[in-house]
Amino acid sequence: MGIFQPFRAIGYITTQVPFSVQRLGTETFVTVSVGKAFQIYNCAKLNLVLVGPQLPKKIRALASYRDYTFAAYGCNIAVFKRAHQVATWESHNAKINHLLLFGEHVLSLDVKGNMFIWAFKGITENNSPFGHISLGNKFTPSCIMHPDTYLNKVIVGSQEGSLQLWNISTKKKLYEFKRWSSAISCCVSSPALDVVAVGCSDGKIHVHNIRYDEEVVTFSQSTRGSVTALSFSTDGQPLLASGGSSGVISIWNLEKRRLHSVIGEAHDCSIVSLHFLANEPVLMSSSADNSIKMWIFDTSDGDARLLRFRSGHSAPPKCIRFYSNGRHILSAGQDRAFRLFSVIQDQQSRELSQRHVSKRAKKLKLKETEIKLKPVIAFDVAEIRERDWCNVVTCHMDTAQAFVWRLQNFVIGEHILSPCPQNPTPVKACAISACGNFAVVGTAAGWIERFNLQSGISRGSYVDMSEGRSCAHNGEVVGVSCDSTNTIMISAGLNGDVKVWNFKGRELKSRWEIGCPVVKIVYHRYNGLLATVADDLVIRLFDVVALRMVRKFEGHTDRITDACFSEDGKWLMTSSMDGTLRIWDVILASQIDAILVDVSVTALSLSPNMDVLATTHVDQNGVYLWVNQAMFSAPSKSGAHGSGKDIVNINLPSISTGNSLDSNSEEADKSSPQEVQDVPLSTPGHEQIPDLVTLSMLPKSQWQSLINLDIIKARNKPIEPPKKPEKAPFFLPSIPSLSGEIVFKTRESAEGDEDSQAGETESRKIQADGPVSEFLQFLQHSAEENDFAAFTEYIKGLSSSTLDMELRMLQIVGEDDSDQESSDRPETHLIGLLLDYFTQEISCRNNFEFIQAMIRLFLKIHGESVRCQPILQEKAEKLLHIQTAVWQKIDKLFQSTRCMVTFLSNSQF
Repeated sequence: MGIFQPFRAIGYITTQVPFSVQRLGTETFVTVSVGKAFQIYNCAKLNLVLVGPQLPKKIRALASYRDYTFAAYGCNIAVFKRAHQVATWESHNAKINHLLLFGEHVLSLDVKGNMFIWAFKGITENNSPFGHISLGNKFTPSCIMHPDTYLNKVIVGSQEGSLQLWNISTKKKLYEFKRWSSAISCCVSSPALDVVAVGCSDGKIHVHNIRYDEEVVTFSQSTRGSVTALSFSTDGQPLLASGGSSGVISIWNLEKRRLHSVIGEAHDCSIVSLHFLANEPVLMSSSADNSIKMWIFDTSDGDARLLRFRSGHSAPPKCIRFYSNGRHILSAGQDRAFRLFSVIQDQQSRELSQRHVSKRAKKLKLKETEIKLKPVIAFDVAEIRERDWCNVVTCHMDTAQAFVWRLQNFVIGEHILSPCPQNPTPVKACAISACGNFAVVGTAAGWIERFNLQSGISRGSYVDMSEGRSCAHNGEVVGVSCDSTNTIMISAGLNGDVKVWNFKGRELKSRWEIGCPVVKIVYHRYNGLLATVADDLVIRLFDVVALRMVRKFEGHTDRITDACFSEDGKWLMTSSMDGTLRIWDVILASQIDAILVDVSVTALSLSPNMDVLATTHVDQNGVYLWVNQAMFSAPSKSGAHGSGKDIVNINLPSISTGNSLDSNSEEADKSSPQEVQDVPLSTPGHEQIPDLVTLSMLPKSQWQSLINLDIIKARNKPIEPPKKPEKAPFFLPSIPSLSGEIVFKTRESAEGDEDSQAGETESRKIQADGPVSEFLQFLQHSAEENDFAAFTEYIKGLSSSTLDMELRMLQIVGEDDSDQESSDRPETHLIGLLLDYFTQEISCRNNFEFIQAMIRLFLKIHGESVRCQPILQEKAEKLLHIQTAVWQKIDKLFQSTRCMVTFLSNSQF
């Protein structure tokens, strides 16, 4: 087991598989594919409600019905009831491309023309197909649909341009429609009977009457490419929506037989699915650009406007950075988008606005991609000034300006930083000072300039006058950074020179040569170490104050893509195109862990708490999270990540948290997918850590009140006696009480008192006969099974007063006057069981603070009985021995920590 283990991937919305829509009651849900898993969204707000487990292969088709989800992968079909797989259908010999829900059956169609019929009622008993139909070798299926009101009949389209009508009950072909001149790509049924719409690869849409085999109307898309998706409106408007491979959605008016409107650039890639919600003027679309959008037709001219959407990166991200104490991740990709991903709640993820890109694109008659800023190549962020002004600076590809962003409002800032306007060259590096007031940017021509983030005004440039230069470096600036006190500024040039500048005065203080081209620098502000990545694949660490190299790390065999320090400065993590991610211990000057992934890492970032590592990979549109297993479980017995000699091959994290561990690891064999999925990000593992104790996680008041019940009762005791009421209703009879108080009773209350007295007498009788309380039943059953886990969960759910009462009911009353031996009493036996329970829990070091409070209350009540009984004395001595051994280990750790804190607090620097 390494230090970091796969956790999950974020930023994935949908892929190139058509979605499946179902309606449950008044709510509508959409099921989408995200590679090897599926996700379910609520269409009301596009909230993520369910993530399915990981499948062995990528999903090729989806279908859903109520709580069931059918996912086709490879030649198999997985059946899920919510997130639990209940069956696997295995009868196809070729890859499955289509699934169709047909009443109480599911039709599956593979690339070779084999159609199987499955009955999903009673799937746990029968996993064999209900029937099989072969469409023939000369018929390559491309789509399948069920025409409304046609009993037991489906229509199958082919790449040869023909349609066939099949009866799945008799398994016979009823009719073959006339061929079209191009391949059929999609087919959908209309609200009008006997009418279907057929989309072809030549961009034409044929509205066809299948009863008479006649063409009703034909539309032609204005954009090039095939028709990839179709949908009819069901809210009374005669509209037909069509999507093409260019990302444009066309709306057709069926009554007027002409184009109604066009949603230009609805998506950046080909449209995968279109669906009009039932009886609503809302159109939902999905695309291969990793987005789902909903359009509503409520404008005066009948055009559609964007209602809501969910999207991720449509191209692989290249720069990532943790933000807001590890709760969010800033990500910039090749799709020209700057995004904020939430690690905790997926619906909080969003794209930062670039000032009305859609409106400007329409006004200038340009594409949105031409209006957007170019891809980000580097950025820096400071959280200290988030509420005051812009706190993010970005450098863009082939752009001579740096842009600022305000994360509080999720928008681009009003200032543009333009270094060296006399000789504009692309900005290559940027950094924000620790105070959040200044931004330092470096250009491809070697120019470095400082700007004020509040006003956007230049505050001077850094010029090396030693060699008569008019700039900072003789070549491209690959990195800049500032220290924590705004004393120095470090910069590095592509030629291998690293320079240290006075931050305020902008004078050159010192410099040194690496000896080879530098591609990246990373500076840790708190320990003053600078890591440089060079073309010779060597990572060098420099002490900026002492101006000398202190560490050198070698091991990567290909170009190093990124590097980052841990928050405490003890670890340095690097990634390379050789597929490895290595962790170096700065203090020990050695590699402590290395993992090999299938897809090379392009960027990485470690959270401030060092509990989560985020990575991006080649040709992957998501951000992958790795959990620090060393923080949440016991150290590895094998010590593989301690030596750092072995490189462990680990698969990338999956969309769902379950089943994402490496198949070769022991943890994957011991944990089921559901168990891994249910573990939260910040919850420790169930395995007990040696030499430590586990707390009960109960509220502090619950276990503290156990030992302070007497104080609580004394404090809650009434100060004054109850006062007599001044007047009483004339219709209520009154009786005098023993204290002289007039008590008013109704007939119902009097009858209730008689019942309560009878019940109390009965309970006393039952209690005298034997222990029948739930507390004692749990205790005796747990002792017989030698497993007190259920008893622990039971008493943790009791209130402090109830637990106190249960313990007091075991008191041995009248010990001297009793004719029965004290050791034979049932109370003595039960007290002994409680001592056994305390001994086992202390030895296991579970629920430590709660058990300590219970022991204190127990000894307060039964201490005298334990002292008088030899059997109980032996058990108490055993408990004392184990308690002392466990506490000595904990106290030793506390003492070590106290000594360290005292030493550091008294140190003078």
